[in-house]
Parts: sequence; C-alpha cells; structure tokens
Amino acid sequence: MYGNAPYAGYEGEPPSPEAVDRLRRETEGVAALTRDLLPDEFVVGSDLRQGMEGPQGTVAVRPPVGDLVRTGVSADTTDEERTGLAHELAAGAAMQVKQAVNDISPTAG
Repeated sequence: MYGNAPYAGYEGEPPSPEAVDRLRRETEGVAALTRDLLPDEFVVGSDLRQGMEGPQGTVAVRPPVGDLVRTGVSADTTDEERTGLAHELAAGAAMQVKQAVNDISPTAG
C-alpha cells in the first residue's frame, strides 16, 4: 500500500562491498580535490549514507562565513566529472563568503 511513498525504504538488492568502497573512494576524491582548491579556513567533508536507491555520497563545504554548500557523488563519476564537482563546490563556497561579506552593512563611525 505504501510502496511508492518516499519513506517506504530501499528494498532493492544491497550493493556489494566493492561498490560501496568505490563510492567511498569517489566521494573522498572529490573532497580532496575541493580541499586543494580552497584555503584552510574552509572545512571540507564527505559522507556516505543509505538513500532510497542505495548508498549515496555527499561532499560538503563549510565556508568561514555563509551557508553550507554540498553536492552528491555517484560511484560511476568520471575523472572529468569529479574535477568539475570539486571546482563547482569551491566556487559555490567562495560565492557564499562573497555574499555574506556583501550582506554586512557598514556602521557609521
């Protein structure tokens, strides 16, 4: 009755340990590339979670000011796509800082 509901849970065949390891490596690779593009003040992390369609990788960047920026990573991500994801995350995090700084109104002195 509730099989199509988003909270019904994943009922497919579980992924192999090799597939999960590959996804972990892909996700950590995007995080490492992103870290290389940003100063140390930006915190970059990666995570694997069980999603509705199996395990999903996420890379997130916490800029020194501004909102968190994140993206999903799949196990079949190519080298070119990993590089693109890292550049997009770094650019998004830099934009968050720029927007946060622009939102600060100067005080009268």
